[in-house]
Amino acid sequence: MKKLIVIGAGISGMTCAIYARRSGFDTLILEKAGNPGGVSTSWKRKGYTFEGGIHWLIGSREEDPLHDIWIETGALRDNNPLFFKDPVYTLLDGGKRLPLFRDPHKMQETFLAAAPEDRLAVALLRFHIWCFRHFHMPLLDLAGLKVRYPRGFHPMEFLRMTPAVLMAPLLMSFSAGRYARRFRNPLLRNLILSIINPEQNALSLIYTLSMFCYGDSGYPEGGSLRMARNMADTFAALGGQIRYGTPATEVVLEGGRAVGVRTEKEFLPADAVVVSVDARKAIDRLFAEPLGDRWARQMRRHLETEQCMFIGVGVQADLSAWPRSMQCVLEEPLEAAGLHIRILPIHNYDNDGAYAPQGCTAVTTLLSGPSYLFWKEAREDGTYQRKKQEIIDRFVALLGKLIPETAGRVVVTDMATPLTYERYCDTYHGSYMTLWRPWSLTSVAPVRYREGLYFTGQRTSLSGGLPIAGGSGRQTAQHLCRDFSLEFISR
Repeated sequence: MKKLIVIGAGISGMTCAIYARRSGFDTLILEKAGNPGGVSTSWKRKGYTFEGGIHWLIGSREEDPLHDIWIETGALRDNNPLFFKDPVYTLLDGGKRLPLFRDPHKMQETFLAAAPEDRLAVALLRFHIWCFRHFHMPLLDLAGLKVRYPRGFHPMEFLRMTPAVLMAPLLMSFSAGRYARRFRNPLLRNLILSIINPEQNALSLIYTLSMFCYGDSGYPEGGSLRMARNMADTFAALGGQIRYGTPATEVVLEGGRAVGVRTEKEFLPADAVVVSVDARKAIDRLFAEPLGDRWARQMRRHLETEQCMFIGVGVQADLSAWPRSMQCVLEEPLEAAGLHIRILPIHNYDNDGAYAPQGCTAVTTLLSGPSYLFWKEAREDGTYQRKKQEIIDRFVALLGKLIPETAGRVVVTDMATPLTYERYCDTYHGSYMTLWRPWSLTSVAPVRYREGLYFTGQRTSLSGGLPIAGGSGRQTAQHLCRDFSLEFISR
């Protein structure tokens, strides 16, 4: 069998490795960390589990072709049934609440009741969401590839997506923040602003809302880590091997093609190498000389990243009376690492007993924004731990005001900064996605770079996330099969 080495056991790397192994490659994954999943992961602290990855999974509905990837890779099994949270979010502003329901009619009626002055804007929002009701990422087979279970794209499937195809260029031309500003009612405007980064293009916003409203975006029980371990188990059952705690130090090129991977201890020969770690980091650090191709130069010049700080707290209190996902409008912004957070997201895991001891609750928040340079400077001047604790203390105090049941009941705290993600996952500036601005100039990595060398993962397509991870992993495996004249076997 042809020897394949995949660098990184994130979702894209494991997707590629599973399909490649099933199709006949002798496949080895090298993983720097001690667990699979990459940035899509969760962890335990003193009996509490903090979900640091999935908040919803696109490809939850069975009609979506992406769902087939999650089934074929074993990501979704009987041990992690999907839960469809409804309302998806609830905006809290003082004593006022505005929920975001999944049913599009109920959503529209709720918005109109709260913001009758925005009748036209709400109607337009409903129309945009409707346009994307059948939209999905098609799974196409590469031309010239032998496929045991071929995937087709029926003309009717394209016709059903025509409204989305026609609407997409308009929505890509301006930001989600600009879209939200058309709503005059502050409650409704703030709810729309809180769904995704306002600097992303409006297409990302409408696509996300459409997935909520038309049967997608569930949450797999057990979250990120169970899903990732399911995939690792699938790979192992096929005879694949993951070496944890084994970072790759160099992809070795000879005569213009990849011939293997060097680790800290040895050289591992291979017929092909797949780079599934962050391509922005890889182009500078995984090769004897930094890659100088046009796409690599553009990536260095134009890439903008989505960064976040993650805080998890364990609370000795029952929070079942509170919404599961809250967007809290603050009277005074929360200052954290140079950011001023006006709308604070709070995820309440009271509904899942696996996340906390009986009668207790795990609570998390994501503070999104560019904070990498702040934390890098703090590490260099020795104030890193102190500044982390200051932000944790501010959040805990604020949480006690927003949710009085938590006051004085927080017993566990944990925080990850962009430097944490950089250390564990080797992501560029600790980012988990690419910022996809309107008509972004950001370059992406080629799936097939040169003979025997491939890329997969979030930097191969804008903007990132699990759909890109799964889809790119499958696509890379197909390129491998075509180049090595092997039949692609998906299941």
